[in-house]
Amino acid sequence: MAAENQHWGYKRIQGELLKLGHRVGSSTVRRVLKRARIPPAPGRQNDTTWRQFLRTQASTMLACDFFHVDCALALKRICVLFVVEVGSRYVHVLGTTARPDGGWATQQIRDLVIDLGDRVNEFRVLVRDRAGQFTASFDAVLADAGIEAVKISPRCPRANSYAERFVLTVRTELTDRMLLVGERHLQAVLAEYVRHYDGRRPHRSRELRPPRPTHPVTNLGSRRIKRQRLLGGLINEYERAA
Repeated sequence: MAAENQHWGYKRIQGELLKLGHRVGSSTVRRVLKRARIPPAPGRQNDTTWRQFLRTQASTMLACDFFHVDCALALKRICVLFVVEVGSRYVHVLGTTARPDGGWATQQIRDLVIDLGDRVNEFRVLVRDRAGQFTASFDAVLADAGIEAVKISPRCPRANSYAERFVLTVRTELTDRMLLVGERHLQAVLAEYVRHYDGRRPHRSRELRPPRPTHPVTNLGSRRIKRQRLLGGLINEYERAA
């Protein structure tokens, strides 16, 4: 308790233990902490770590980035712009284009603000890198919605780790395993994958729950398991048959 709650003193821990059915004195708590070399609350670690800060702020954060896909028959490199809601890991694929520029990116973020509607007030920060497509007009659209664009340091992709993790996932599970013939094919494949990612795919950071579950309520009375194939069997979903 002392390690997980940096500001709890002996009495506070004593009271918490009492709720759990352990009646001990505050002097006992002091002796236990002293033996474990944990200092009293005022001297205990007061600085908030970057990890703790991110966890605290996650529900108000967005993260965005580009990734590219090389299409086989069209012989074109298509760029995909996406945004992740950090708290829930919900992903919005904003658009695809072979010519990403500042005007195109600004229009995509403007469409996202419109799509979020009243939910846009839940977010305060969008983390992005320093790519040239993220222009002053891109940041201005966010500022008008009350969201501050935070630029990561140069050559520090780990500072935008939530977006980079999605890029790794979508490459590992989809784009590196499928021959994509053109932009329209890529758009259709991404739409189906993102529906799976947001509604059915378990996420370790969310205790193996999808960002916004769309699977039916489990019917334990049914013994038969039904498999649904997505993307030609590249991905499988399972549920109990009705």
